[in-house]
Amino acid sequence: MTILKLKRVYLPPASRDGCRVLVDRMWPRGLTKKKAAVDYWLKDVAPSIKLRQWFGHDPEKWTGFRRRYTAELRANRMATKALHAILKSRTTVTLLFGAHDEEHNQAVVLAAYLRRSLRD
Repeated sequence: MTILKLKRVYLPPASRDGCRVLVDRMWPRGLTKKKAAVDYWLKDVAPSIKLRQWFGHDPEKWTGFRRRYTAELRANRMATKALHAILKSRTTVTLLFGAHDEEHNQAVVLAAYLRRSLRD
C-alpha cells in the first residue's frame, strides 16, 4: 500500500517524502529545479488553465472546483495513468503544489481522487 502525502513545493525536501511529484501546471515561481528536488513533474494532471483561472484559489468556489476538477481527471485518463504507475511502484509518494492554501488546492482533490481509484 502506497503512502500518499501532500506538501507545498516551497518547503524543504525530506527523505520521508519518498517520490516527489509536482502536480502544478506551471513551475513554481522563484524555485530552482535543484531546490525543488522534484522526481516527476506531471503538469497534464493539473487543472485546466480555464478551471484554474475560474477558481482563483477562492474558498467560496471550493465545492464547484472539486466537482469540475474531478470531472477533468475522469476525462483525462492518460495523465492519471502515469501517476497511477508511480503510485504502484513506490511506497511513499508526495504530491507537491505551490498554492499557499494547503486545504483548498488541486493536490487535495487529486489525492482524494487517487485514493478512491486505488481502492476500486
